[in-house]
Amino acid sequence: MNSTVQSHLVGVYKRYPVILSAGEGAEVWDSEGRHYWDFLAGIGVNSLGYHHPDIQRILQDASALMHTSNLFWHQPGIELSERIAGISGGMWSLWSNSGTEANEAGIKLMRRIGHPLGRHHILTMHGGFHGRTLGSLSATPVRRYQEPFEPLVPGFVPITYGDLDSLAEALARWQPAGVIMEPIQGEGGIVVPPPGYLSEAVRMIHQAGAVILFDEVQSGMGRTGQWFGYQVEGELEPDLITVAKGMGAGMPIGGLLVSAKWAQAFEPGDHGTTFGGNPLASKMALAVIDWLDHGGLEHIRQMGTVMQSQLRALQNRYPDLIREVRGRGLMWGIKTSVPAAPIVQQALSLGLIINAPQSHVIRMLPPFVIDETAIAACCTILGTVLDQMTQQQMSG
Repeated sequence: MNSTVQSHLVGVYKRYPVILSAGEGAEVWDSEGRHYWDFLAGIGVNSLGYHHPDIQRILQDASALMHTSNLFWHQPGIELSERIAGISGGMWSLWSNSGTEANEAGIKLMRRIGHPLGRHHILTMHGGFHGRTLGSLSATPVRRYQEPFEPLVPGFVPITYGDLDSLAEALARWQPAGVIMEPIQGEGGIVVPPPGYLSEAVRMIHQAGAVILFDEVQSGMGRTGQWFGYQVEGELEPDLITVAKGMGAGMPIGGLLVSAKWAQAFEPGDHGTTFGGNPLASKMALAVIDWLDHGGLEHIRQMGTVMQSQLRALQNRYPDLIREVRGRGLMWGIKTSVPAAPIVQQALSLGLIINAPQSHVIRMLPPFVIDETAIAACCTILGTVLDQMTQQQMSG
């Protein structure tokens, strides 16, 4: 690894000393020719891996019409919204460039819906993550993220994720405009709610006269083996869904999906974006949807079963180091009894890219195109790292 990387990039990221330069499938190489298995996929973005033929064809044809302003229609954008409507049960779409922007739009729409009723509070979940702009940060109740930027946007009330009593109390006390939550918390450490929580939460929120926004930026668009993460509990009819990350296979695109009931709540001028949903980004999203629709979702479910089995085998081999394996599809977390960062660092030195969103959680969001060879390589490297740690503990 290169330990002397220098640049004039503002240091808002703590980067590893690796310059990635090429990729194929689920494999990448750095500028010095070292090989890595990528089980992070650009933090869930490179859904079809690297150098996928469908993506290459789109990029080769992109020069014909890469961008138009949203003052005009374009066919890829029309087709994308129609495809999403078919997937989501008729939801309307507002395209942006990222998950953060999609959540900003969702926050504004919840406030817009609640305004005539005198409702403006929005319930959020402890451990949730919705972005780093001022509005989405205000909906992300993580003290170390929020404190340097106070005062934040008022009106956000954090409650306990997965706890229906906490939700019921907050709905009665605050009479919120809406509730925002992730079906599986990503940055919070791949936290899966108790069975039945999502469906009962939707029922309670609607009964209280509020709207529900499922933040599917990380868990959506196939990541869990379903189109959306909440669908593990059936068709729950959320009011709003936000998507991004893997939807564009590396091209920036995000979106706010809106139920037909609220599709006209925004009026012209209420929101906007210069680049969101341009022709190139729309074509990339359509390629991902096509891949998922033609066997991709089933492939994710199959590889998710393999991954779950091999990760649980690791847990059985290292019960003193691995406390829990949790997740669904190709979205997995390993809760460790020791700090996760050294495991991530050692794995990187052996050719495996993973990360630690929490101090004792390893996260894996591999490309959808992984196969059993890639999964075996990932678990072999993890096993080597855990072997080394076990030996160090015994000798220490």
